[in-house]
Amino acid sequence: MSGTSMVVLIVLISVGFGVLYDMYKKHLEFKEKTLNYNQDSDKQNQLLKQQVSALEERVQVLEKIVTDEGYNVQKEINKL
Repeated sequence: MSGTSMVVLIVLISVGFGVLYDMYKKHLEFKEKTLNYNQDSDKQNQLLKQQVSALEERVQVLEKIVTDEGYNVQKEINKL
């Protein structure tokens, strides 16, 4: 193997490893962004679940009020 071939081979190997290293860094950045996105989504989902629970409780209270006989009597009195 001549000296020129050896230099070309070393340059190609160096460039190849550089490209592979950059690809690996991009892969790690993507995984980190995905992990952060999932954590944010989990927090948002938890908040939304709490809000839905609170709204369900309010709807149950309103249903009790509306189905209560006293409410119907009050409604009839207000009509008069």
